[in-house]
Amino acid sequence: MMKIAIGSDHGGYELKDKIAAFLKEEKYAVEDFGTHSKESCDYPLIGFEVAKAVADGKAAKGILICKTGVGMAIIANKLHGVRAAACYDTGMAKSSREHNDCNIVVLAASYTDFKKAKEILKVWLNTEHAGERHARRVKQIKDIETKLKER
Repeated sequence: MMKIAIGSDHGGYELKDKIAAFLKEEKYAVEDFGTHSKESCDYPLIGFEVAKAVADGKAAKGILICKTGVGMAIIANKLHGVRAAACYDTGMAKSSREHNDCNIVVLAASYTDFKKAKEILKVWLNTEHAGERHARRVKQIKDIETKLKER
């Protein structure tokens, strides 16, 4: 059973809870890193924990949600081994997996209702990395990450 780490800020809290329930119905193991209410919170702390779970191999993939998707994508991509993409539609979701082998999808609660989020996630979770020339580019990203880490 694939384990998915999920987290959101207060702006994505309601969507996160609906997505977590949906994922459990689809037989995914879900680890919820919060937030657990609509009270204002600091998204970098939650985004970091989800990204860390993915980077450390404790979760196969991650889902982050904030109002625009931008802030969570920024913090997630700070961690070595994470390739997070803000996806606003199924085309972006498919491309992020096929071309970039993204392991975290970031959703924008202000622009994505639950129905659209489910469509995006179904595509994202079921799309494999295309390999070939795309694998070369993902390897280049990994090599750059390693060089930066060694600095």
